[in-house]
Amino acid sequence: MTDHPVRAADGRYLEPRLDPLSRTAVMRALVLLALAVAFAFCLKLAEVNPAALARGFPRLLEWASKGWPPYLDDLDVFAWRAVETVAIATVGTAAATLIAFPLSVFVARNVTPSPLLSFPVRWIVNTFRAIDTVVFALLFVTAVGLGPFAGVLGMIVHSVGVITKLYAEAIETIPNAPLEAAAMSGANRTKIVSYAMLPSVLPSLASVSLYVWEANVRTSTILGIVGAGGIGIEIKAAIDLLDFQKLLTLSVIVLIMVTVIDQLSAWLRRRLV
Repeated sequence: MTDHPVRAADGRYLEPRLDPLSRTAVMRALVLLALAVAFAFCLKLAEVNPAALARGFPRLLEWASKGWPPYLDDLDVFAWRAVETVAIATVGTAAATLIAFPLSVFVARNVTPSPLLSFPVRWIVNTFRAIDTVVFALLFVTAVGLGPFAGVLGMIVHSVGVITKLYAEAIETIPNAPLEAAAMSGANRTKIVSYAMLPSVLPSLASVSLYVWEANVRTSTILGIVGAGGIGIEIKAAIDLLDFQKLLTLSVIVLIMVTVIDQLSAWLRRRLV
């Protein structure tokens, strides 16, 4: 199979000839077959059963109908829990940003002061990123007790992993010329980072932190499931009691809260980038 177009004598480009028995075509077919088999295995392992969904859908609608009319007696309590949820995400993201910036400088390949030590640090950061916030929050509940502080601590650890990775990737994309010029002028590493690197990547870093904050607001809505504060505590109680009216009210509050945060974050990113 010819990968590049062929130009005829009259200047026209001819379509490449397809050879189904060529090595490239065979390899592509094998890759597609392997992907199809892997996806079929995933469907089997996940026990995907559309028939079960079809049978259960009327029951789902029946349960959803029990949510009307919404429960409005404790709106002040729900609103306070929503504010608490945003506070958990805000404090967790801000603290994680302060911790992640020096770590990202350390692990970014183009500015790291120690390439040998950057690998274990990168591995630790990836571990923080791989484990969900809820798991960390549950661990901190055992350490500091129930409440939003455990949620903040769990969010900090996970967010450090996410922000450090994204910061490091942004730093690695900057051109080497400004860094090399600053180094040749005799600037130390602190000045190189402050005056040559930071101005180039600051808008991207700010955008990353806003995006993580936006994601953390959504995540913090379920931290109450493990007793780590926020509106998730009320959601878990409503689910345990099958109180669909209260669950509908809480769901609407979460939807409004997340929508407002998403719009605010997008507006701030447009101003910074």
